Amino acid sequence: MTEKLVIIGAGMASGRVIEHLVEAAPSAYDITLFNAEPRGNYNRIMLSPVLSGDKAYEEIVTHDAAFYATHNVTCRFGERVAQIDRAAKTLTAENGEVISYDKLVFGTGSNPFMIPLPGHDLKGVIAYRDLEDTEQMMAMGQGSKVVVIGGGLLGLEAAAGMAARGVDVTVVHIMPWLMERQLDEAAGFLLRKALVEKGITVKCAANSKEILGQDGHVRALLLDDGTELPCDLLVMAVGIRPNVALAKDAGLAVGRGIHVDDQMLTSDPDVLAVGECVEHDGAIFGLVAPLYDQAKVAAATLLGEPAAFVQKDLSTKLKVTGCDLFSAGDFADGEGREDIVFRDPSRGVYRRLVIENNILVGCVMYGDTADSNWFFGLIRDKTNIEEMRETVIFGPAFQGGGSVDPLSAVAALPRDAEICGCNGVCKGTIEDAITAGATDLGAIKATTKASASCGSCTGLVEQVLAVTLGDDFVAPAAATVCGCTDMTHEDVRRMIKSQKLTSMAAVWQACGWKTPCGCHVCRPALNFYLLADWPLEYRDDPQSRFINERKHANIQKDGTFSVVPRMWGGITTPAELRAIADAADKYDVPTVKVTGGQRIDLLGVRGEDLPAMWADLNAAGMVSGHAYTKGLRTVKTCVGTDHCRFGTQDSTGLGIQLEKILWGSWTPHKLKLAVSGCPRNCAEATCKDIGVVCVDSGYQISIGGAAGMDVKETELLVQVATEQEVIDVICAVTQLYREGAKYLDRIYKWMAKVGLDWITAQVVDDLDNRQALVERFELSQLIYRKDPWAEHAATKAQQYQPLADLSLEAAE
Repeated sequence: MTEKLVIIGAGMASGRVIEHLVEAAPSAYDITLFNAEPRGNYNRIMLSPVLSGDKAYEEIVTHDAAFYATHNVTCRFGERVAQIDRAAKTLTAENGEVISYDKLVFGTGSNPFMIPLPGHDLKGVIAYRDLEDTEQMMAMGQGSKVVVIGGGLLGLEAAAGMAARGVDVTVVHIMPWLMERQLDEAAGFLLRKALVEKGITVKCAANSKEILGQDGHVRALLLDDGTELPCDLLVMAVGIRPNVALAKDAGLAVGRGIHVDDQMLTSDPDVLAVGECVEHDGAIFGLVAPLYDQAKVAAATLLGEPAAFVQKDLSTKLKVTGCDLFSAGDFADGEGREDIVFRDPSRGVYRRLVIENNILVGCVMYGDTADSNWFFGLIRDKTNIEEMRETVIFGPAFQGGGSVDPLSAVAALPRDAEICGCNGVCKGTIEDAITAGATDLGAIKATTKASASCGSCTGLVEQVLAVTLGDDFVAPAAATVCGCTDMTHEDVRRMIKSQKLTSMAAVWQACGWKTPCGCHVCRPALNFYLLADWPLEYRDDPQSRFINERKHANIQKDGTFSVVPRMWGGITTPAELRAIADAADKYDVPTVKVTGGQRIDLLGVRGEDLPAMWADLNAAGMVSGHAYTKGLRTVKTCVGTDHCRFGTQDSTGLGIQLEKILWGSWTPHKLKLAVSGCPRNCAEATCKDIGVVCVDSGYQISIGGAAGMDVKETELLVQVATEQEVIDVICAVTQLYREGAKYLDRIYKWMAKVGLDWITAQVVDDLDNRQALVERFELSQLIYRKDPWAEHAATKAQQYQPLADLSLEAAE
């Protein structure tokens, strides 16, 4: 008969318990899952990429609604358990409902430790523990000031994530160097240097004295030397404590954590515990690898199978703010111990081996951790290194006369060498999966879970693939900006913001560009990033634009051009129509076409005729429609209340206002809007980048639509009551997109990375931030909004060379 299993806490350990149960015996238990957070299982260690904008929250969800539905898991998210009656084998939810169980699993995790400084209860003082904390940090706009207390892994990831968003971040750490539990002083110094180069202020050996506030909100951190560090947000990342309150109230044996035996059973044989809330043989756990081991044992225990949790020697392999770190064993100084140290300051590489009686007892690595598993194996197996002492610091490739092939270190690893520490996957398991047909990283993740958690072992997994497959291995293409650099768009933009790089030359220098002056791929991207981030300091470089933007017209396949005058909101006049007809006659335009954006396109215009045609159209009051630009194209409208009996608002008037405010703005890709006067949606607002649907009570603003190679329906952002609110929200969203999106990404692609919830927090929930975004957008428009047709028609200085002479090709 199916038994009732209740799990309290939807963390990473309890999620893995559910996975093991449904894989091994899907009908063994009727599972109910409680979670105080209003969501299910997600990969908590990947919150840092969400904070930095490298991932969207949806990408780190480990179990979605479909998973729970498929496996009949009853989800009680956003609900706490109030009490447990072990004698009756029931628990009471906070709404008073009593639920019975046959087996109960605690996965209550841990609570962040908050230093009880004066002022710790002020608004704006938070921990870094869950998605809500992450969203508060993500809400900090460019130029905000944040102080992070704690120079451990979490604190540094929080600092780096916010710095990547242009936030002014200061890290305060009480110890003499960062991450002192994982790194020695030399490696800690290198890490600090790398953080400072990213624009983060680091204060070590600094003691916090008091959190100062104003009107109930944090305003500064006061150090004991009298220094005040102003801040709009203060993040405490100083450690965690097992969450044992509920277990203690239930009468379970509790120390620092919930006491468990080797089978993950508590002092009650029908109650188990896993994860950060447990204490096993005096130890508590914060790394994911032992948590996953606990989950496997707990599932076996629930199924009546023999299993035992064994604490293992652990190494720490991390990527902190882009810096590779590794430590294992005991690397403290001691009598009878010797150090072997390798330093390469120019490459930022550091290795330190601690040896005692010819046994490697500790290792610290910074910058290059490719050989870390080999060193960890020497420590774990207590290998006598006497015969390799002279070369051991250089790694496995130099032992026994081996070559210095970059893959030789991985080839030299035994089959039982652990590759993925999070999931306990060894080299042999990966090799077996490859032999069985898993020939790329995605397949390895799916079949073995290697590289599926924190991702720090991805490079090693790919090296195992390369060694095993040989010439059949196809390396994944690095998504760099172009061949001039090894950096991604995100990396480059991060440096532009954090280091305040205000010229292309500064970017090329700071980022170590391989090609000194860039190429036709990277120059347009850099030009956009610089003008979007530093409109006052940078000036547009026309030669770094695609040919269409340099010509102010769309090139056709025969070398002629397409000219599209702007028609505000799709509205025109007889005078404008006469001017278009006259221009078509005068310059022998072969084709005149109505576009899908409610405008008229003059196709087949000769290049030499463009300035004169622009002058004629300008004389009739018409400006460029920017049909060629990475910026606002059109605002499509229906007739709204002016003529339509179904219209609820003046959609035409609002569309014209929006177009006149937004025209001339440059964005990562083309931007199309629409305003429909009623839910019948004649203007097709729900497949545009930004769409407005007028309703009786106001205006529904949606974003993220597309109707090209990808077809996407917009998602509702907010409903507002007034036209001014529509304008403000859309200007703010546009500026947020300008400041954060990868060049040539449409809004829907950007939204998939940052998440609609984050955009909502920025422009809907935070009114001050919305206004700041609007002001930055207006500033950019004051500087850059110009009609290129009018400028060139006035000077007639633009020369139109043949297409073959152009250095930047079109990228439409």
